[in-house]
Amino acid sequence: MKTLALILAGGRGTRLDILSTHRAKPSVPFAGKFRLIDFALSNCVNSGIYNVGVLTQYLPLSLNNHIGIGKPWDLDRRMGGVTILQPFRGKPGVTGWYEGTAHAIYKNISFIRDKAPEDVVILSGDHVYEMDYGEMVEYHRQKGADLTIAAQPVPYEDANRFGILDYNEEMKITDFVEKPENPPSNLASMGIYVFKKEVLLDVLEKYCTEEDSDFGHHIIPPMIEKEGVYLYEFDDYWKDVGTLAAYWESSLELTDPIPSLNLYNEEWKLHTRSEERPPVKFGEKACASKSLVSNGSIVNGVVENSIISPGVYIEEGAVVKDSIIFNDTIIRSNSVIEKAIIDTEVEVMANSRIGYGDDYTPNKDKPELLSNGLNVIAKRATIPEGTTIARNCRVFSYVGVDDFETKEIESGSTITSEIGEKVAAGDEMHVRELNT
Repeated sequence: MKTLALILAGGRGTRLDILSTHRAKPSVPFAGKFRLIDFALSNCVNSGIYNVGVLTQYLPLSLNNHIGIGKPWDLDRRMGGVTILQPFRGKPGVTGWYEGTAHAIYKNISFIRDKAPEDVVILSGDHVYEMDYGEMVEYHRQKGADLTIAAQPVPYEDANRFGILDYNEEMKITDFVEKPENPPSNLASMGIYVFKKEVLLDVLEKYCTEEDSDFGHHIIPPMIEKEGVYLYEFDDYWKDVGTLAAYWESSLELTDPIPSLNLYNEEWKLHTRSEERPPVKFGEKACASKSLVSNGSIVNGVVENSIISPGVYIEEGAVVKDSIIFNDTIIRSNSVIEKAIIDTEVEVMANSRIGYGDDYTPNKDKPELLSNGLNVIAKRATIPEGTTIARNCRVFSYVGVDDFETKEIESGSTITSEIGEKVAAGDEMHVRELNT
């Protein structure tokens, strides 16, 4: 009984905006010391699946460095283990890029055949949840299914972001609509599939093209008509943190006294590649409450209801509230951070204020992403001393003191830099520069 897991980890994650301009979405930090990809990898090994392929594409350097040879997940094995599957060029004239989720798997048919599994579990690398895939695989086999899809209800207002299912009393799926404008229900696919290997190979050969092939659009609908496709109901915690608001909300839920997602479960450990850093240090006037504070951080100010990643330095008199601070960021004295996501190696200079006032004007460039008062500061930006940033603002990577024309930044504003704009536009030279 062999099972192969394939993790789709090549997505750009455009709805995470400037957080994903220099890293793949599965590489985005979560809960301080972890990355989003850690959930899928840890679920695999906790489920007894040690044959894992990770399909990367967009800005894979950070993700590849994080996974390495898979040692933190016990995937550094001679037989099995983890394999990074990057795009490659095959026959002359055939594109090397992955063009859709199904096409990514299709390009790696030879890898699947070489592994010779009985079943193939296909996963997204950017969802937050703890799940025993072994139970789903066993259910799939008991049903004699060709394909089994995990699903659970989502809020109706979010249903148009997912594939929506319908099923009969035998749990057989009777309808599947990918990201409908007007969803007929709120029962959403979790993007977790279990295929019989031979069925998977057959439908990939039958329905995939070199142009664009996606499971939700091109594989699942025709399979429902001809194959045995079943629903697997999952009623535990699961979140697609695909938007800035969802990412911020899901992160801060972890500070609840009894969070829905238990990171402290010794029987289902969340593994990661940990950095060797000293213990957290709290100064004489420091205060931290309802927060996660990671190793290597030095807190001399006040932290409330926030996530503090490794190596963050918060000076005396500074206040961080309802915020997520990524690695090695510095918050200088007497600055106040409220409801913000601040990326890696940012410096907020003294006497600044991020998140201020009652004006909730949506961001003028990205109103669909920032309208709830959240501010986002990208990697290696510098906020000048005494600056006030209101609500729903974006500050691009590498923004410096000279990029601020005023110290009063109105709600809905975007502050850019030359390098940050080029990175956001996909300029490969500047992407490499930003990642050095």
